[in-house]
Amino acid sequence: MIRDQGIARIIAATGVSQFEFLDALTSEPEIDWGRVEVFHLDEYVGLPITHPASFRKYLFERLIHKTGITRYHLLDGDGDAQSSIRQIGNKLQSKPVDIAFAGIGENGHLAFNDPPADFETEEPYLIVDLDDACRQQQVNEGWFSKLTDVPKKAISMSVREILRAKEIIVVVPDTRKAHAVKCCLEGEVSPMVPASILRNHPNATIYLDPDSAALLSPGVSTRA
Repeated sequence: MIRDQGIARIIAATGVSQFEFLDALTSEPEIDWGRVEVFHLDEYVGLPITHPASFRKYLFERLIHKTGITRYHLLDGDGDAQSSIRQIGNKLQSKPVDIAFAGIGENGHLAFNDPPADFETEEPYLIVDLDDACRQQQVNEGWFSKLTDVPKKAISMSVREILRAKEIIVVVPDTRKAHAVKCCLEGEVSPMVPASILRNHPNATIYLDPDSAALLSPGVSTRA
């Protein structure tokens, strides 16, 4: 990809579920990170970059500083969120994205598109309301001490924008994701299960571990 195009444009995911994946990715010796341009999937509104749960902080520590990436576009939800959406959205849509990395939330969310997700908007980023299930997940993962500490709003890349990527790689480990995985892969494609839309993408692959795949019926493919 980099050899052919001179640059790779990627969308980076965050969260506990991406720890091991990012460790492996940033240890890959053959990637020329100086030719990688990174965009941001989502960020809380009103949370400073110094907070442990800040996704900007996460990406700096787990991706950007480890690789020396210099081309990155991170969402500022603690400043003028609308301005950040507009500026980064314009850059995002200026050229195709090669790979989008993502996860699946316990409530089936894709990025911070909680159910019922907006499958129709063409906007690259949205300011969304986080439901209680999503916010409780953040507490359970240790990012916040209690539910009332979790912001109620966030910036999220829209579903359609994620689907515009040429390739989508989804990493979903852990038992607590098993129900969401089953709903996404075996239920209807529905805004009530946002990540189910991945099945409509021509080049999406979902990587599971035995725990997250535990509830799937025999023979179900994890390749969308």
